[in-house]
Amino acid sequence: MLETLAMPLHIMSEMRALGGPVVLWIFGACVLMWAIVIERFWFFTGVLPRQANRLLREWNARPERHSWSAHQIRKAMISTLNAGMNANIQLLRVLVPMSPLLGLLGTVSGMLAVFDAMAARGSADARSMANGVSEAMICTLTGLAVSISGLYPVYYFRRRIRHETERLADKFLF
Repeated sequence: MLETLAMPLHIMSEMRALGGPVVLWIFGACVLMWAIVIERFWFFTGVLPRQANRLLREWNARPERHSWSAHQIRKAMISTLNAGMNANIQLLRVLVPMSPLLGLLGTVSGMLAVFDAMAARGSADARSMANGVSEAMICTLTGLAVSISGLYPVYYFRRRIRHETERLADKFLF
């Protein structure tokens, strides 16, 4: 069982050895991205319904709901829920396109290693070039894989925020 738990660390150290130090930054972005995704799922399934029910009870307990101030209170309640739904979404939207850019950074550093090896030997030796090209491709692959895995959660949460806001606005009756 301990081996199973240590497997991600072992894989990460192999990827670091094959792809260079930029792979660690891509892995960090991946961990942060998926931590936000899990937190947002938890928020939408557990926290949001409780908050919405509490604010809806407060709204329904109001004796007067037709004045200008009541409309402003309603807007503030919906805005509070919307702000909670949008928490960390911007960071998630930054991490998804940042991952391939980190992969590109690794690609450039791998290609620089290729050119350094060529300059040091004075010729284009296939063995010396293969290491740098391999590092470059592993960084590119890792960055793209992380980015692709985060595309759907970003789309899902943006759509869900829009739908939940409309649904909540319909529940807060005048």
